[in-house]
Amino acid sequence: MSGELPPNIDIREPRWIKAIYDSAFHPDTGEKMILIGRMSAQVPMNMTITGCMMTFYRTAPAVVFWQWVNQSFNAVVNCTNRNDLELGTAYVSATTGAVATALGLNALTKHVSPLIGRFVPFAAVGAANCVNIPLMRQRELRVGIPVTDDNGNRVGESANAAQQAIAQVVVSRIVMAAPGMAIPPFLMNTLEKKAFLKRFPWMSAPIQVGLVGFCLVFATPLCCALFPQKSSMSVTSLEAELQAETQEAHPELRRGYFNKGL
Repeated sequence: MSGELPPNIDIREPRWIKAIYDSAFHPDTGEKMILIGRMSAQVPMNMTITGCMMTFYRTAPAVVFWQWVNQSFNAVVNCTNRNDLELGTAYVSATTGAVATALGLNALTKHVSPLIGRFVPFAAVGAANCVNIPLMRQRELRVGIPVTDDNGNRVGESANAAQQAIAQVVVSRIVMAAPGMAIPPFLMNTLEKKAFLKRFPWMSAPIQVGLVGFCLVFATPLCCALFPQKSSMSVTSLEAELQAETQEAHPELRRGYFNKGL
């Protein structure tokens, strides 16, 4: 925490100590997470990168550069919040997929309304999320992620739990990006026809970044809340071998719990 705290908050209280700890340390590994990989960095980082992607989308070099920046940031976030991952192949694949999608769609939209062209970055981001998150967490899909009981005691690793966790993260990432990448294009398309932006075209980028940031302030917590961080699934949905082990060791257990990641 930084800045001034309300007078009724004592950070020495256990609940505030836990809140600060949970915001900075990985729930599974206990490692301290780097600052830009934490959830607290999502709004300032995404508003800047997304705003620039949506401002500088008309030329191929700008598309390549900002898609690369975006996927590099996503790689840092995925790495920081990993359960386990294989970074190199996933990073290259996601960046290539995002750039190819953006360039391909840009070529297709050259002869249509400029408004449609503004949605190219969103399509590229959505496509990249569907590629980079499963790829970066592909080892989880093979060997599974830790599953615990109600008290946090580890009962095994499950690839089925990993599939559910990854699907939830993909959906929440795309939905999180949607307001900031779908609403500003309409506003900017109108604003850029006004005399003010025609006179000061350099203002387009900061205005767009501000609009994206405003949307993300609301979209980020809402979409993080779509699925609980500590997700769960029925024991009967786990792998047959793990079900048997769980029923033998914990016959009363009905649901297994796991960290879905970010």
